[in-house]
Amino acid sequence: MFTGLIEEVGTVAAVRTGNRSTRLQIAAPQIAKQTRTGDSIAVNGCCLTLASRRGNDLTFDLLEETIARTNLKKLRRNDQINLERPLRADGRLGGHFVQGHIDCASPILAFDKKDVDFRLEISLPAEFASYVAPKGSIAVNGISLTAAEVLPGSFVAWIIPYTKEHTNLDGAEADDLVNLEFDILAKYVERMLRHAS
Repeated sequence: MFTGLIEEVGTVAAVRTGNRSTRLQIAAPQIAKQTRTGDSIAVNGCCLTLASRRGNDLTFDLLEETIARTNLKKLRRNDQINLERPLRADGRLGGHFVQGHIDCASPILAFDKKDVDFRLEISLPAEFASYVAPKGSIAVNGISLTAAEVLPGSFVAWIIPYTKEHTNLDGAEADDLVNLEFDILAKYVERMLRHAS
């Protein structure tokens, strides 16, 4: 379980694609020394298992399902990537409960500065629209955000300068794919209502 509070923006060191396999190597000098093989780490919000650590470099194996469902398939060397270690049992929950199970990757429609803040509009596929509510939580590339507006076919989140500067949204622009994970509470409510009828 994660919180959506990014600990470090790592740098893609390598993406190696083999026969039906992909390995992702990330330079992460802040958290690397606090991790060990087998640990779970949210990588752009996607929960991955650490296959190996060498110095400041973390290496992960990517499943075909992960490649198909997330924006990790678009990563190239030197890309910036959000990283978060799991929530400790005695830790503070500053964001919201994030599982690291990406529902879809969706394009940014607009990312514009408005006074000191930034308006981020992201396409919302119709099959997931029921999971997003105004003032509700959503994870975007692993970042815990609040949906300020829900529009036909999209939603809007407002980004403060701190969040932009300390996540990979700092380099984001229109048409970039971002990973979306919808609030688990909405999914459970939907399932209970479906089975109650």
